[in-house]
Amino acid sequence: MIVRIFICLLSLLLFSNAHAQPQKKSVPKNWFLLDPETDSVQGVSAEKTYNTLLKGQPSKTILVAVIDSGIDIDHEDLKNIIWTNEKEIAGNGVDDDKNGYIDDIHGWNFIGGKNGNVNADTYELTREYMRLDKKFAALDTNKLSKKLAAEFAGYKKIKDKYTKLKVKNEQQYTLYTNMYRNVRQSVDTIKARLKTDKLTPDLVKNFESTDVRLLFAKGFILNMYKNAGDDADIEEFIGQVKEGVDYYEVIVKYGYNRDFDSRKIVGDNYSNLYERGYGNSDVKGPDPTHGTHVAGIIGADRKNDIGIKGIADNVKIMPIRAVPNGDERDKDIANAIIYAVDNGAKIINMSFGKSFSPEKEAVDKAVRYAEMKGVLLIHAAGNDGDNIDVDKNFPTKKYLNGKEAKNWIEVGASSWGANDEFVGSFSNYGKKMVSFFAPGVEVYSTVPNNQYKNESGTSMASPSAAGVAALLWSYFPDLTMPQVKDILLKSTRKFDNLKVQKPGSKDMVLFSDLSSTGGMVNAYEAVKMARETKRKIGE
Repeated sequence: MIVRIFICLLSLLLFSNAHAQPQKKSVPKNWFLLDPETDSVQGVSAEKTYNTLLKGQPSKTILVAVIDSGIDIDHEDLKNIIWTNEKEIAGNGVDDDKNGYIDDIHGWNFIGGKNGNVNADTYELTREYMRLDKKFAALDTNKLSKKLAAEFAGYKKIKDKYTKLKVKNEQQYTLYTNMYRNVRQSVDTIKARLKTDKLTPDLVKNFESTDVRLLFAKGFILNMYKNAGDDADIEEFIGQVKEGVDYYEVIVKYGYNRDFDSRKIVGDNYSNLYERGYGNSDVKGPDPTHGTHVAGIIGADRKNDIGIKGIADNVKIMPIRAVPNGDERDKDIANAIIYAVDNGAKIINMSFGKSFSPEKEAVDKAVRYAEMKGVLLIHAAGNDGDNIDVDKNFPTKKYLNGKEAKNWIEVGASSWGANDEFVGSFSNYGKKMVSFFAPGVEVYSTVPNNQYKNESGTSMASPSAAGVAALLWSYFPDLTMPQVKDILLKSTRKFDNLKVQKPGSKDMVLFSDLSSTGGMVNAYEAVKMARETKRKIGE
């Protein structure tokens, strides 16, 4: 019975559809570039736009900043589109352009220092719990002012949430660790008994033993073949379990670890929110997978006939490293936005988010600065299946004073087909807070070391929108930021009465109720609308 339950549990973990829909074999890898009419998939219509409306038209290079985990700037499909700071002399240890950052040749890293880089970091929930715990430990909680009493009530909720999540993730880490160890050992043993390096369904079916461990291995492998097909690779699925181990290990060792302090590496005075100049020039960092994938969606080289094609064909990517494996910090994000604006970015992609923002005033100030300078901010809505009209997700277009940034677009994740699974099952949504949806399920893009991979998340949807924004601005460079934003919103593709499964629920809702525009980004209609705007301006 124990073996049987264990196999069923493992099957659920490996073949669950809790986070994203599996890619259909008939869907091309570049589906996010394609068009529903010409290609029968719900991409952004970039290829159709280039082949018709923009064929032979001149364009201007648009600089897009990617605030992320780092970017592999030597990737075969990205190296030709990476921004270079022409005012800086590489490797001379001098701030040649006097911008406060030494040797920032290709961007800047706000989560690094003289002796290395931050990889993992704590969650903002952990940091907020620690801050409030220290604060109320020094106070008599029986004699609090009305204001402090309300804050104390919030602290108790945060403490409860932290404790529950810490325990839950520790349990998951233990589960995956034991699962991996047992399955790895069992599979290796049965391979040894069969004297083979590769298992097949027939070999496993015909294997007989009285050893409980080997019977477990046999049951697991047969169940895997049942779910994935006779040509499935057992090692691939064991690798997925190992990924689970690695995932929860970071959460337990760093995310909810109150004793871990990443700022020792950075060496800044974190209490000084408006400090500048800290960090280093290493824009790759220890794990640039996420940022590299994001950058490829926006503008992977469309002229080199290798790998993939990004959405924008005349773009430069400015790498800014500020997002660790954990929650980003408000100070770093504020500085990253300011750095991008000061160095000429027209668009900033932000594929990150968290549920708390204790130094939000610093981020608000940076967003206002970007708005004043005419820079468009595009942000991923998040992957919790939440209604962010209700559940907070930071950074956000709403300032502390209740007003809204006029240069902000919030993006949810869509899939390739106009059916009830059109919305990514993980995607956050919101009739007020989310602007529109963009391709974010099984998007094939660049990853480090000249590799390519499918990834899902609103982290992919945001650069899909940023790529369309860059495409539009590149061919219509005289448009203002408010005009570009307005066109992107008004040109979205609509779906009359399309009902989809609401993320995080089995309920069916109208797709039009999940965002303010009720649509998805549409390069073809955006270019048509930009042409009309340009014509009216010229009259």
